[in-house]
Amino acid sequence: MTIAITGATGFVGQAVCDLALTQGLELRALARKPQAERTGVEWIVGNLHDTAALARLMHGAEAVLHVAGLTTAPDAASFEHGNVTGTLNVIEAAQAAGVPRFICVSSLAAREPELSHYGASKLRAERLVRASPLDWTIVRPPTVYGPRDRDMLELFRMARWGVIATPKEGRSSIIHATDLARLLLVLLPGSDMVTHQTFEPDDGRERGWSHYELARALGWAMGRRPHVLALSKTTMQRAARLDGFFRRGKARLTLDRVGYMSHPDWVADTAAKVPAALWQPQIETREGLKATVAWYREQGLL
Repeated sequence: MTIAITGATGFVGQAVCDLALTQGLELRALARKPQAERTGVEWIVGNLHDTAALARLMHGAEAVLHVAGLTTAPDAASFEHGNVTGTLNVIEAAQAAGVPRFICVSSLAAREPELSHYGASKLRAERLVRASPLDWTIVRPPTVYGPRDRDMLELFRMARWGVIATPKEGRSSIIHATDLARLLLVLLPGSDMVTHQTFEPDDGRERGWSHYELARALGWAMGRRPHVLALSKTTMQRAARLDGFFRRGKARLTLDRVGYMSHPDWVADTAAKVPAALWQPQIETREGLKATVAWYREQGLL
């Protein structure tokens, strides 16, 4: 089976590639710049707006894993260009090449599009997928963590210094990148259980994690007992402005992120659960966090 994948060089995409190759799948992967040769992977140099590259990506593929997308951008137009127009281009390329199966990685942020430009762009991308004639499935992951992740690395670094800042209120779900990758690959063949469905997977923890609970779990993984500093939305906005001032385009905390981070409910909806007969999470979160810390340390990131 040949799979066309976008976002293969990103955090989640790399986890998908690692797992897919162990299952004997052939990958044709889109990348913005040349990559080192890898057995089982045919690299296509291009981006989501390169129609010729997308045509090569889709040629002879039996399914598409659309993982690519912007999570941080300076403005709404950038999110529109990357997440909405980019998704439309991938859909049209799949249709033109006659690739029937299409799996789109979205985000829980799409549930509340009024909170952020990011969430709004993800919902618009979902609508394009649903309107297409393809055999589609949409996956809305919650916070994804694991080796190679850079977003939660900031929290682990805070834990090292004994203080973790979190939103004041709310609960959220979480999932390990390998569990998410397993789900995406399980969905590839398609079936009556998954066709034209939108799923919200998680780590299996009922009602998710409060911000305090997750911060303490991060601290445990680091071998620390950090103080958890609960921040109001106003304080987080001030912090985002400071982050933007000092790190400019490399800022991890943006005003757009504050918009959805301060929302109180990012728990995966049980009504959108993946059928248990098809997939269940396998990585216990505390152990997954501990293994992630070990990887960070091996890479000298902590």
